[in-house]
Amino acid sequence: MRILLTGGSGFIGSALIRHLIQSGCHLILNVDALSYASSRDSLSQVEDHPCYSFSHTNINDGKKISTHLQQFQPDIIIHLAAESHVDRSIDTPAGFIQTNIMGTFTLLEQCYIYWGSLEPQRKQHFRFHHVSTDEVYGDLGYTGARFTESSPYSPSSPYSASKASSDHLVRAWHRTYGLPVVISNCSNNYGPYQFPEKLVPHMVLNAISGKPLPVYGSGEQVRDWLYVEDHVRALVAVATRGRIGETYNIGGNQERSNLNVIQAICSILEDLQPGKLTGSLRYSDLIKFVDDRPGHDQRYAIDASKIRTELGWHAQESFETGLRKTVLWYLENTSWWERILNGAYRLDRLGKQA
Repeated sequence: MRILLTGGSGFIGSALIRHLIQSGCHLILNVDALSYASSRDSLSQVEDHPCYSFSHTNINDGKKISTHLQQFQPDIIIHLAAESHVDRSIDTPAGFIQTNIMGTFTLLEQCYIYWGSLEPQRKQHFRFHHVSTDEVYGDLGYTGARFTESSPYSPSSPYSASKASSDHLVRAWHRTYGLPVVISNCSNNYGPYQFPEKLVPHMVLNAISGKPLPVYGSGEQVRDWLYVEDHVRALVAVATRGRIGETYNIGGNQERSNLNVIQAICSILEDLQPGKLTGSLRYSDLIKFVDDRPGHDQRYAIDASKIRTELGWHAQESFETGLRKTVLWYLENTSWWERILNGAYRLDRLGKQA
């Protein structure tokens, strides 16, 4: 298959590309604007692979997107490009509107034109897979039901509102114009190569540097945690075998409070790297409670029974095993995250292009 990914140099996108290359020689074109949260280093092991190519392109650039579609002739589009950090969306929401809403609109326009130009057999098998988040559903009480594919939308932050908007656009292009789409909404991802602003890597790197581990409010906010390699297996299943026009929720069935996650990271570090802090200080002593962020959702939890029943997917990694693998990866791959923290990854981020 010929697969065009948007945002393939980000956390989930790069994991998906590595998985696709390792599982078979699909031809892959990675279209990425290389924003601050993208790193070419995350794809260094596949960058010279004959099945992989890269283009430094913003999804808002309709002309370049059109050129890539006509020249690469993809069978599947997997749309991952998005601004995704909630705190940043609260401080500077404009970029989230531009990328997540307008960028998706531009991509849909160009994909609809491209799809319409295909010969009947290729047109029948073409798919546009839009990758979204469980945050579009708002939040849940601390106990009880989980989000299903029919849960009403109730986004709380500029980030989740922009993703909800993009979901609605994708559904509209399917219903109004017939564009063959599938949508997936995932729970909180974690794993190797995640940008250090996110909770798990931020806490790991702060802890090993002896810096405070800030916890919003009481830390009781609950998230359903999904190991990124489990997620990318689900994305392949949805993109290739999901029913056209359907939505699939992808979750790890691993609910943990933010405080529990941070405490688990501290416990793993005490096991893997004990006695690093000065004196008798333990990693958990670095935990510091800070003011909660505005509009902070209480709980996200995914009911993933639909993707399990229809596509046979289930998460293989428990939170305990996945988190330990993740912490160990950050301890063993200091060169990757040091280049992020000191900004070196941005100086040579353009590199070779398609």
